[in-house]
Amino acid sequence: MVWLVAMPSRQSSLYGLAAHGLWLLGLVLLMDASARPANHSSTRERAANKEENEILPPDHLNGVKLEMDGHLNKDFHQEVFLGKDMDGFDEDSEPRRSRRKLMVIFSKVDVNTDRRISAKEMQHWIMEKTAEHFQEAVKENKLHFGAVDPDGDGYVSWDEYKVKFLASKGHNEREIADAIRNHEELKVDEETQEVLENLKGRWYQADNPPADLLLTEEEFLSFLHPEHSRGMLKFMVKEIVRDLDQDGDKQLSLPEFISLPVGTVENQQGQDIDDNWVKDRRKEFEELIDSNHDGIVTMEELENYMDPMNEYNALNEAKQMIAIADENQNHHLEPEEILKYSEFFTGSKLMDYARNVHEEF
Repeated sequence: MVWLVAMPSRQSSLYGLAAHGLWLLGLVLLMDASARPANHSSTRERAANKEENEILPPDHLNGVKLEMDGHLNKDFHQEVFLGKDMDGFDEDSEPRRSRRKLMVIFSKVDVNTDRRISAKEMQHWIMEKTAEHFQEAVKENKLHFGAVDPDGDGYVSWDEYKVKFLASKGHNEREIADAIRNHEELKVDEETQEVLENLKGRWYQADNPPADLLLTEEEFLSFLHPEHSRGMLKFMVKEIVRDLDQDGDKQLSLPEFISLPVGTVENQQGQDIDDNWVKDRRKEFEELIDSNHDGIVTMEELENYMDPMNEYNALNEAKQMIAIADENQNHHLEPEEILKYSEFFTGSKLMDYARNVHEEF
């Protein structure tokens, strides 16, 4: 499940190449990062809310193409290029240091040291960075499991989890525990009750046979991170199809995948953003998800598309990422190209103005 590729370091040789290529760069092509207004928060905002929701299955899963509710993961390309080093290229980073760091990454991806990145090299890198996200999830799961396993017996019951979940929502933990122990009706609002029902369904799904509603640490990982389990990945796909499927045929048409809720657009600016959102979803549907191009996405196609361990998908992503910056059309990624299109790969525009070139030297 974990892919590790030996990446020899040639940091010093690439610095020279980067320096030679920088003078060629002009104005950066702005990469449109627009997303639907109703879409999810940025990486930084998600990190700020992480502690509050640490025992709640996250909507966002690093290195997975779709959010849990079916939105496109707008940070996907950066996640599978940077791995756990996402924070190293935030807006506050010093541009020169970030450019050098990007060239170090380039040297690691470029396994055969020919000063250009092939689709195969990018594929191996994507799989390695995805593995990093998996390892991070396992590490975090150990902490979260300990938080919901108060007696330390290595198992978490549904009732134990429910107490901790409701306590995280502001309820008195002792009162909730007493009510559950005495089989009393819990006084929670309708929305919280609906969330609990959905969570219980997921809890059942993560509970490997024989089903006992007790989750081990490994099963709890599947509960929080369904991408770690084939069965839970199928369950996540079913939930997404259920939410987007309008005619009840348990598959998705293009109109269903790109449809916008009534009242989403309030002004022209919102219309422009939504137009970009629809365009992105249409492209993803037609070029990547609908593998047989019949205009319909089945659960199997959606599962293959979302599976972060799918090597064929990783190769497709590698080709797509290279094509974004491949200005000389040689089907490879070269240092000056990755610097010029840094916003796509890192989320930060590292070559804002021509004067940056002079500052670099």
